[in-house]
Amino acid sequence: MAEARPARLWSMRLGYLLLSCVLIFCNLLPLDLMPTRWAGPDLLLAMTFAWALRRPDYVPALSIAAMFLLADLMFQRPPGLWAALALVATEWLKSRERRHRSLTFVIEWTSVTLLILAVAIGNRLLMLLVIAEPGPLFLAAMQAIMTIVLYPLVVLVSRFVFGVRRPTLGEMDSTGQMH
Repeated sequence: MAEARPARLWSMRLGYLLLSCVLIFCNLLPLDLMPTRWAGPDLLLAMTFAWALRRPDYVPALSIAAMFLLADLMFQRPPGLWAALALVATEWLKSRERRHRSLTFVIEWTSVTLLILAVAIGNRLLMLLVIAEPGPLFLAAMQAIMTIVLYPLVVLVSRFVFGVRRPTLGEMDSTGQMH
């Protein structure tokens, strides 16, 4: 049984990378030839937050940075800006993971909501600061709201399809750390 834990850890880390690539690829598919009037959710951000709160060891900082930097490059956003904001937000969530373990989902969702809004506002402010065109405010707000609304679905899919769940007491040592 001890041999299965490292294999599971590395398979889930690889799964995060592969699933992130699939999400990026799906966002790049030309499903409509007309310009969009609405913005879809940032499922990569929602998935990263959900996995970081449940199993922070599945989403190491280097993987998060690499996937969000790849997304920045593929979506023609300023390289590194969204990646840096997402990484800082995720690491903040990871540092609070032990506290969230005992709280209800509503409190978790509220924390994630505030963090998504902070990342979206921070992105707009930093783009304005460097005199870059941040795009329509309506689309940015719509994307943040859709990400917040779909977060519970992302958590359910992560739990029941990919098996990303909070650790049980048997998976933690006496200090509350996972082993």
